[in-house]
Amino acid sequence: MMKPRIGLVGTGRMGGQMALCLADAGYDVTVVYNLEREAAEAVAKEVGAVVADNLPSVTAQADVVFTVVSDDQAMRDIYRPQGDSLLTGAEGVIFINCATLSPEVHQDVEQATNAVGAMCLEAAMASSIPQAREGSLYLMVGGEKKVFEASKEVLEVLSSSLRYIGKMGDAARVKALVNMVMNANTAALAEGLGLGDSLGLDLSMLREVFAQTGANSRVLETDAEDMQIRDHDCYFSCEHAAKDSGIANALAAQMGIDSPISKATEAQYRKLMELGLGELDKSGVAELTFKGRKGHA
Repeated sequence: MMKPRIGLVGTGRMGGQMALCLADAGYDVTVVYNLEREAAEAVAKEVGAVVADNLPSVTAQADVVFTVVSDDQAMRDIYRPQGDSLLTGAEGVIFINCATLSPEVHQDVEQATNAVGAMCLEAAMASSIPQAREGSLYLMVGGEKKVFEASKEVLEVLSSSLRYIGKMGDAARVKALVNMVMNANTAALAEGLGLGDSLGLDLSMLREVFAQTGANSRVLETDAEDMQIRDHDCYFSCEHAAKDSGIANALAAQMGIDSPISKATEAQYRKLMELGLGELDKSGVAELTFKGRKGHA
């Protein structure tokens, strides 16, 4: 059976690496598109794709289109009902949407794609840039089960752990909770290390103690040293952390659940954005908690 032709919309940090991974696995990445054309051209050169001038051109040249866009509005823009839209000529195409978005947006896109005879899934990614390149993403998928089964082979190329969550929107809800907890853990770790630093404690020793006690967490492994040495090269930005915590807090509000810790976490990341530090990795929240750093009050 022939592999489907792949299109990719959004060739940023994650999307570009996904395109490379799929090409390495023998998929024909035929077409790419990005608002900043230079980023699309760089990826196209590596995978042998053409750079689309518009969204209907992506749909026309692909059987499966992955989208990795920044936020809810960007998603609505690429699936607008008329004009420059992926929905033009989309009958029979499968769209796999990988951005972290509000559940309602995924549901609206499913309705819009089904209305033109196309299909779609949400594939929420709980991993980062190296995993996208290696094909070891943790993917949580929502949508119709039959569409998931039809797309399983290509999804498995990108993931080491592939989990079908349920109906459209459910994967977005789970991803929001994952990032809600991850972001809160990161902010709490930054406070602990910042306080330890101000007390004159050896932070390398403190990190080791954290790792052997109830203070242990995954973000201790991924972010603690970066906080200590101020290495905030971006894998998951403060701006994205603010957005994702905001999605979780909006869900909590809809359900009548208070989320004071997550609200405080979102406020920390939004403060970094106000300071012009939104493009730092999420470990950059430590810039607010270590004395003498740019964001410390």
